[in-house]
Amino acid sequence: MDRRVERGRATREHLVGTAADLFAAHGYDDTTIEAVLEETGVSRGSLYHHFSSKQALFEAVVDRIEAQVGEDLTAEVLATGDPDPANALRAACLAWVRLAGEPVVRRVLLIDAPAVLGWRRWREIEEQYALGTTRAVVQMAADEGRIPHEVVDPISHMVLAAVNELALMIALSDDVPGAQASAQAAVDEFFQRLLPPPAKTRRRR
Repeated sequence: MDRRVERGRATREHLVGTAADLFAAHGYDDTTIEAVLEETGVSRGSLYHHFSSKQALFEAVVDRIEAQVGEDLTAEVLATGDPDPANALRAACLAWVRLAGEPVVRRVLLIDAPAVLGWRRWREIEEQYALGTTRAVVQMAADEGRIPHEVVDPISHMVLAAVNELALMIALSDDVPGAQASAQAAVDEFFQRLLPPPAKTRRRR
């Protein structure tokens, strides 16, 4: 039984990984179930055992890519080693701007996912992976007295929505590097104004 479960998991991962490459290269509409079957060598019955439809397979692909992006952004924050929450959040947003230019992220997450899954479902998946990290860093800023505690949640949503709009701008641009450069400059300006450095404590004379 354990071997059968393990084989099932391996087959599912193989399907999702292959489908991710196909969706990134050809888009959702031009990727067929037949193409997935041909590339994976998996039987039609096995595919439909794991996924009820092409859309269900696509959603699994979106979920996997979102998870990977979330891990990458968290790693970017940790790599800075900077205790300043504004700098940590800025690093994560700049990493997202950079990832938005990658073909699989650009095509699957930013162009096709909102259309295929619907805006509401796409936002739910996005928030599942990104909102928690964003809120945690904004909470750190509140704990330092840089913003009121009661606005942590709305500011977290605001930051996530803003950086997602930048990512969509990049994904839909005919000049991805140029759009990324503009987005990076906007991120820098945004965080300088949203979370300015805390006032220095004056020394008593």
